[in-house]
Amino acid sequence: MKDYNYGNPNRRPRRGIFSYLIVAIIAAIIGGIIATYIAPNFLYGKLIPVPEIYKIGKNTNTGPNIEITPRDDIGAVSAVARKAMSSVVGITTVVIQKEWFWERPTEGVGSGVIVASDGYILTNSHVIGNGKAKEIKVLFENGDNLDGKVLWFDQTLDLALVKVNKSGLPVVELGDSENLEVGELSVAIGNPLGLEFQRSVTSGVISGLNRSVQLDEYNMIEDLIQTDASINPGNSGGPLLNAKGEVIGINTAKIKSGEGLGFSIPINLVKPIIAEVINKGKFNNVNIGFRGVEVEIYERQTGSDLGVENGIVLLEIIPKSAAQKSDLKALDVLTSINGKKLDSMSSLKKELYRYKKGDKAILSIIRNGKKKEIEIKF
Repeated sequence: MKDYNYGNPNRRPRRGIFSYLIVAIIAAIIGGIIATYIAPNFLYGKLIPVPEIYKIGKNTNTGPNIEITPRDDIGAVSAVARKAMSSVVGITTVVIQKEWFWERPTEGVGSGVIVASDGYILTNSHVIGNGKAKEIKVLFENGDNLDGKVLWFDQTLDLALVKVNKSGLPVVELGDSENLEVGELSVAIGNPLGLEFQRSVTSGVISGLNRSVQLDEYNMIEDLIQTDASINPGNSGGPLLNAKGEVIGINTAKIKSGEGLGFSIPINLVKPIIAEVINKGKFNNVNIGFRGVEVEIYERQTGSDLGVENGIVLLEIIPKSAAQKSDLKALDVLTSINGKKLDSMSSLKKELYRYKKGDKAILSIIRNGKKKEIEIKF
């Protein structure tokens, strides 16, 4: 049987769709090369005009021209951590808790920082159980785990100094907490959730200064540094550092109802205490010599109105004390020391840490409704 060709006998067979697809891909590649490399480098501005999109420097923004200077914060944090890491220690404690008719040991974990090479470590008072810890262990970066002894602590300030029997330790550099600015870099190092996360590094900025935190019904910590560097319970006692790797504060508390709110005690407050404990083995703060109470509490208990918003009512003057020698009298209202306002017994106690035996100061008082200034020698 013959084959019949009803079409053009000279017509070529049709190409398949795959051939056209290959041609399209090759054309797209060639076109892309011309548009992205050949045209910008060899054609624009020479054979054909430069399109608007390639005209560098053409500013279509009508808003203000703001220049931002790049800063390598990641590098700064890394450098700070490298400088201070070996000076940060872990602290574990055993505190005996009394419950009805029995006692049970409770373990705690915190942080600390080496402030003298012969074994002096600064931490929080609550880390060592406010002096009640039966056992204190200090863990160093090299793995050493040594017994610690409490030399000094103050629950009002939430600070403590612990001593271990070891010398040649890497000492942290102390900075100046008086010249801090909101917005500057802050780095926290500590054991946020226990020793399994020891020497964790978090960073942020100084969020606020001179903050006050109410710890409980009777205790408030004042003049704190606020930071958004992540701080958790195990960070307590660890350092807050600036961009130079200097300690500017000791981390002390975290508001559990909010995020990004950490607090540190300014390092300048404890510098004179550290120096005296190292030199003398203990710290004896000065006193005025009276028994007193806050104005608010006095008015509430007596139903009286002293006409004073803040201050401390002197209830009793101790015989032969500095208060008696300065002619302070019962029911005087002490409002400030050298211009520093006082609103609680804790604020007075903290302020007295600035003075040594023999120092003088001007006390501002209100006596019988009249303001008066008295010089005192501690």
